[in-house]
Amino acid sequence: MCQRWSGGLFLCFDADVSAVTVTGEVRRYRSSSFAERAFCPRCGSHLWFNDVDAAGKPRSYELMPGLFDAARGWPLRSEVYADRAMASVHLAGDHRRKSRAEYEAGNPFVPGDTE
Repeated sequence: MCQRWSGGLFLCFDADVSAVTVTGEVRRYRSSSFAERAFCPRCGSHLWFNDVDAAGKPRSYELMPGLFDAARGWPLRSEVYADRAMASVHLAGDHRRKSRAEYEAGNPFVPGDTE
């Protein structure tokens, strides 16, 4: 799902719901029974991806680092679906990596989405 949404590489950082204040216009798209994506209706920039509860309330935010100048210096901490990476996107460095099976064992996902 993320490769389709981003065109390839999807980068984000986690933030607790209590740490996020949303101002301005936002368009939300419920992309599955458990997740929502949000974007700016003026320029189309991706804002976040998050898991939501049954009522649609966010459990946490996965924010786009490009929204924050300070994020330029943040190191890569983890990579998921490392075994499914596009040939043009192999991330160097000593960071945690999870395969598709490892990630899906502990997280909700849409079956067949990465086929």
